[in-house]
Amino acid sequence: MRQHFNWQGGNHVELMVDGEAFYPVMLEAIAEARSSLLLEFYFVISGKIVDRFIEALSDACRRGVKTRLIVDGFGARLLSRVDRQRLQAVGAELVVYNPLQLNKLTRNFARDHRKLMLVDERIAFIGGTGLADEYWLSERPGCPWHEVMCKVQGPVVADLVSVFNQLWFRCTSQRLSPPSPQPEVGQAMAKVTTVQGLYQQDIKVAFLNHVNQANDRVWLVTAYFLPSFSIRSALRKAARRGVDVRMLVAGPYTDQFWVYHASKRYYRRLLNAGVRIYEYQPRFLHAKVGLVDDWVSLGSCNLDHWNLRWNLEANLEVMEPELTAQVEQLITRDFEQCSEVTAESWARRPWHRKLKELVWALISQIVLKIK
Repeated sequence: MRQHFNWQGGNHVELMVDGEAFYPVMLEAIAEARSSLLLEFYFVISGKIVDRFIEALSDACRRGVKTRLIVDGFGARLLSRVDRQRLQAVGAELVVYNPLQLNKLTRNFARDHRKLMLVDERIAFIGGTGLADEYWLSERPGCPWHEVMCKVQGPVVADLVSVFNQLWFRCTSQRLSPPSPQPEVGQAMAKVTTVQGLYQQDIKVAFLNHVNQANDRVWLVTAYFLPSFSIRSALRKAARRGVDVRMLVAGPYTDQFWVYHASKRYYRRLLNAGVRIYEYQPRFLHAKVGLVDDWVSLGSCNLDHWNLRWNLEANLEVMEPELTAQVEQLITRDFEQCSEVTAESWARRPWHRKLKELVWALISQIVLKIK
């Protein structure tokens, strides 16, 4: 079933940067839950962070909070059987989206990449995090990962609950109660947008519409830079008409090295059109944020070929001066920790880098043609 949502006023949206900021707030919200907890996460790996969440969720279950979790069959493959049993033992309902099976063939590529947590259908958390040590406590080089989440209150929360409820019904055939309308609590205009594979591409359509109408700036933050032709074309056209177009992408630290190399095939034409490209250096950039003039979109979607073809995604669009200013400050600080790629330096890169980029670009094209 397709889901389309309208802009809603009266919301409060709080930006939180990196795990040390958002995990404590999320855990505190779980501790204060009184009726329901709905969680939907792609990347879930047993470790210290998962331990903290299981303890908090277990306490909530013991005091009568109805707790439901949807985890992805691939992204949560390293969530141990013991941890799953810990959740189920206290009464939490755990659903695995599209478990991996050999006989499914390419249907195994369809993944739930969304990152949502809904507390009492009153407070929502949305962004790009998973439940894993990589986002806060990891000791690996280049970690913890750089990520953002938002805490959301107001009428738009009901739409995020609807997103969860629809997938719960799809996975379990259990229809949950419709979300209750929420009172206005702030000044932010907000709208939920989703991707459901090739079936529904609202996040991409919204981004393209705003880029095509941009007057001042288009700043895109993405972990995996494999944009569709329509997005690349829109970015080039915006830059040529004088819009400040900048891409903030992952640098040498990444969990998908092939994407890092394959994405380089798009650099030359973008740079020649006037697009500025920044590669983040300190650690893995995992955030997904779009800032077009005063419009902000953030959530789970990287706007890459793979996300848009196979995944379930959820973003929140926001129009609110304070949040826009916070996002602008965040991205500006991140630019300062980047190495900017210029057209001149790109033309001078050595032949062996060009060869590596070509090989991975060809492989990525083959993979993306899989049906």
